[in-house]
Amino acid sequence: MSPRSSAGFVLVTAAALTAALATPSLAASNTPAQLTQAIASHESHTLHGLAQPGKVNATVSSTNWSGYAATGSTGAYTSVTSSWTQPSVSCSSATTYSSFWVGLDGYSNSALEQTGTEADCIGGKATYGAWWEVLPASESAYSGVTVKGGDKFTATVTYTGSTFTMTLADSTEGWTKTTTHAGSSGFKNASAEVIAEAPEVGGSVASLANFGTVTFTGAKANGSNLDTYSPNEIVMTKSSSSAVRAQPGSISGGSFSDAWKAN
Repeated sequence: MSPRSSAGFVLVTAAALTAALATPSLAASNTPAQLTQAIASHESHTLHGLAQPGKVNATVSSTNWSGYAATGSTGAYTSVTSSWTQPSVSCSSATTYSSFWVGLDGYSNSALEQTGTEADCIGGKATYGAWWEVLPASESAYSGVTVKGGDKFTATVTYTGSTFTMTLADSTEGWTKTTTHAGSSGFKNASAEVIAEAPEVGGSVASLANFGTVTFTGAKANGSNLDTYSPNEIVMTKSSSSAVRAQPGSISGGSFSDAWKAN
């Protein structure tokens, strides 16, 4: 058909226009909502409702943490690291939150230096993000990054003798964020944690987003597998009952899975 044909011209133009519009639309649909600082500023990761905190190499419960915590005397731990695949969440109209992180301190004191990710349902929409936190300040969102379900993460917190270095890397999206900080006032480096959590939001423990199962691998403290320290297993339960919210599996070779049970 001649390029000057009006029918041909309209046909080509329509095809080009369809292709041009389809690409941005597809990209937008594949990018979930991202954590903003406005949301992060209302979140915190303080441990709540820990039962029998003095136990060692035991199973304990908390109303917002689930995972493993290696405990010891002051100065026992100077680094913690782990990797995981970012969980995806399917959202209804309910607002729910979940976080996945590594940290030093926080189990037996009010200090905590940590970094990790989250998968939330806010306004009926899946919302993902990456953050760091040093108590008593609230969570700080990493800016200029994209987090998606299925991304591969590695998080590390290291005490260098004068400051804490918190590093979070997304090998799927190809970015790394590093923050250095003097640490919480009165830090002791007396515990190292790898945790799935229902964070505190606006001063109260949030409903837990259904993250399915998250598997932590390469969980280490001071360069050795976390399980060599006989860590405490932490089961997340509801505050009003013994009903389980999230349950870690057994840890071996620095790997364990943590499963959502209820919000």
